[in-house]
Formats: sequence, C-alpha cells, structure tokens
Amino acid sequence: MSIKIEIGSAANIAALSKQIPEFEQSTTLERLQSRLDGVVGLILVAKYEGKLVGYKVGYQLTEDTFYSWLGGVIPEYRKQGVATLLLNYQEEWARNLGYKQIKVKSMNRFPGMLIMLISNGYKIVGIDKSACGSEDKIVFVKKLAVQGQLTP
Repeated sequence: MSIKIEIGSAANIAALSKQIPEFEQSTTLERLQSRLDGVVGLILVAKYEGKLVGYKVGYQLTEDTFYSWLGGVIPEYRKQGVATLLLNYQEEWARNLGYKQIKVKSMNRFPGMLIMLISNGYKIVGIDKSACGSEDKIVFVKKLAVQGQLTP
C-alpha cells in the first residue's frame, strides 16, 4: 500500500473524523479551529490513491514541546502502518523546528494507540485525572534527538 502524507486542513480533519467511530462526531470544524487558533500547529493527512484515510493534528505547547493532540485512521485502513507514517512525519517536522520533545495523551480504551506509542519510544510520564468523570488519560513523552545525536 502506497500512502502519501500531506499537509491538510481543519476541514479535512472534521470530514475524516465522521468516519472514525471512536470520536463520536465530537471533532467539529469549530472545535478544531478554536483549539488551533493562534498557535503553531501542524495538520497532516494520509492519502491512499487520493482518498483521505487518516490524520494527525498537533500544536506547540511550549517552546520545547510539541503536543500531538488528535489522530485517527478510518477502520478499513488500520493495521497497515498509516498511523506510524503520520507519527514519524510529525516527529521529523517537530525535530526540524527545534522541538525537544513530543507530548501525547491517550486512554486504555485505545490499545492500538498505546502499543504504537510505546513501540515508537514514547514513555509514560503520568496520568491526567479526569475532572468530569470521563476516563483518565495516560500521558506520554518522547524526547527528540537533535540532528546528528542519538535519542537518549
């Protein structure tokens, strides 16, 4: 399968999210635009034969930390490396802009995401306790190597 990674738009993500059952239609264009308004952000999309099949969205959290906020792959294209390609592209982009680490949160109900993060060098650094009764989030961080250096 030949997947192409490109810069996308909030409209792409809102449309793709409707095809990802885990998001329960909560990823609206308005929500995306308000979260990304005024920040250094990156919206990536994955395409297979011209069709949008996945995405990854993140933004600057601090001068040194890029936050990987949302990502998903439509069900029929999962387990084919799409999410890993998006993750690798995002990491390289962040590294090239001088970020020292990427932070991401996930939940136990997304075991595929947890496995992908751990397999790609992300370390669990904490738990975000839910204030509203929803599921707690597992916090991961990956240190990014400076060009020419190995990741510790």
